[in-house]
Amino acid sequence: MTTTQRFTALDVFRGMTVCFMIIVNNQAGAISFEPLEHASWHGFTPTDLVFPSFLFAVGNAMAFTMPKFVGKSEAAIMGKILKRTFLIFLIGYLLYWFPFVKLNETGEWVAKPFANTRVFGVLQRIALCYGIAALMIHYLSKNAVILLSAVFLLGYWALMCWGGDYTMLGNLQIHIDKLMIGENHMYKGEGVPFDPEGFLSTFPSVVNVVIGYFAGVLLRDKGKEYEAITKILLAGAVLIAVAYFWNYEFPINKKLWTSSFTLYTCGIDLLIIGGLVFVLDKTPYTNWTGFFQVFGKNPLFIYLLSDFIPITLGLLRNAEGKTYSSLIVNNIFQKTMPGPWGALVYSLCLMLICWLVGYWMDKKRVYVRV
Repeated sequence: MTTTQRFTALDVFRGMTVCFMIIVNNQAGAISFEPLEHASWHGFTPTDLVFPSFLFAVGNAMAFTMPKFVGKSEAAIMGKILKRTFLIFLIGYLLYWFPFVKLNETGEWVAKPFANTRVFGVLQRIALCYGIAALMIHYLSKNAVILLSAVFLLGYWALMCWGGDYTMLGNLQIHIDKLMIGENHMYKGEGVPFDPEGFLSTFPSVVNVVIGYFAGVLLRDKGKEYEAITKILLAGAVLIAVAYFWNYEFPINKKLWTSSFTLYTCGIDLLIIGGLVFVLDKTPYTNWTGFFQVFGKNPLFIYLLSDFIPITLGLLRNAEGKTYSSLIVNNIFQKTMPGPWGALVYSLCLMLICWLVGYWMDKKRVYVRV
């Protein structure tokens, strides 16, 4: 497999992930489209695969970027890893704080207090997982990386068993987050202070990146051989089987990011990436990939854009004080297609707007890297 083809498979996989991430994160309306909902607690839906797939794609990309460290000083390598980790974390933090102002009870714009900002989140987890995985892979042997990954999975299971139960309010992670950052800095989308991207569950999430990295290395070195594709597909099936049996003791749960959830999602991602490589390299059916490559070439920028647009529309108001976001949703999408279908079409339209921006950037060869 040529370098171009390998990056095509990576771009398509990453692009599919960003595309569906935009759709599931931006359903606007009173009733969302149920097939795009996350599992309420234990269990799994296709939507739960989106975020771990992005981490898996981060690992894939590292297989092609980390060889560039060869010949550089340790200070330069450490600086690059830490800089990228810090910048992605900071961008995620500022995104949750944006637009930094809000309307108070009297209708005046006031600054959003720092005391109520969310510390952890999606981009923050991506940053931490990248940073930890990059340091592991650069400084440890392959066997040591595998061993430490096993420690993360088994250690997290042991801590969760020892420190509480597997309920939302009784698990160890929520107690650690309250001690570390306090309730005011935690996500409250569940109705209580509970962060699905909390500190403790970051460690099993790192394994998603590590497994993605090893899959990328195999494709990088032996991607043209059927043997490599077969190994990836077989590894995916094995991880799914292990996760299935582990689920009986440590339930598959995205919001707790249980160890069984890590293995289950990695197994599915291995099957997907193996299938993509087969289709792109061994069959002529490649014309459909261009759409997803647009997302895959500028994933961070397009993801940020997909958040920036609805946040801005929710900030701007007409003379009657109604937000442009509510006007668009209620007067266009919910009026023509009431209920969940209107919410779905809104998210599809937002995804297509982001795609058009990404398409223009690709044509202009504008690629945003951190």
